[in-house]
Amino acid sequence: MTHEKIPLAGVLGAPIAHSRSPLLHNFWLKRHGLRGAYVPLHVEQSDLERVLAAMPLMGFVGCNVTLPHKVSVLNLATSVSDRAALIGAANTLTFREGGGIIADNTDGYGFINNLRQNAPDWAPRSGPATLFGAGGAARAIITALIEAGVPEIRLTNRTRARSEALRKEFGARITVYDWVQAGNMFEDAATVINTTSLGMEGKAEFRVPLDGLSPRTLVTDVVYTPLETTLLRRAREIGCPTVDGLGMLLHQAVPAFERWFGERPQVDEETRETVMAG
Repeated sequence: MTHEKIPLAGVLGAPIAHSRSPLLHNFWLKRHGLRGAYVPLHVEQSDLERVLAAMPLMGFVGCNVTLPHKVSVLNLATSVSDRAALIGAANTLTFREGGGIIADNTDGYGFINNLRQNAPDWAPRSGPATLFGAGGAARAIITALIEAGVPEIRLTNRTRARSEALRKEFGARITVYDWVQAGNMFEDAATVINTTSLGMEGKAEFRVPLDGLSPRTLVTDVVYTPLETTLLRRAREIGCPTVDGLGMLLHQAVPAFERWFGERPQVDEETRETVMAG
């Protein structure tokens, strides 16, 4: 009697105990009746290369990557997708059967599909996007916004030099604002996006004045703890459509799960509730 190898996947980071990805992938495995498992893997930077080399030998078909490894894995991959190269970070690795590691970034895909699902009337081409933050999530989202046809991206970061570096890299569609002028970025904006940790549980609040915000502007936050951040609550009180950050986490996992386990999962209310309850 032959026993097939059970495919394994996981998420690498340090720390990693907070990750909701194991809840999500294991829920989908159960839903589709698939054999497999998805586990959190606490891996220090100094061990990353050795761990990645050993994982395929243990039956791993791929893994997600989070802080602090999203940039380092690009140098350890044998093949890097155009998206991951442009963003300068990867969140998804796939191990080839014959050896080799494919690095990709699905964060921008997750961001756009979250908006399309939860704000179906969103029209990216209808006006500028106002974006707070210039870290890894911002890079993925800028790439996705440019691809979606957003005419202008107004960017601000507490350290202006990081915004300037992104403008230099992504081109003339980006306009940089000083953080103290952030309140001036809302005029005629179609979309407002927070990619910073402001408003997250245990972090400083998002205090930018929203007086200039129009009720027609879609407001979204990549933070999902709490699910309704102060920014989203204030925007909702103004009358804006709002989309929370949990959907981005759920949607970015879809292409990875399909690659590793061969089924394309659905992001629905049961999926959301399962991940929120964890």
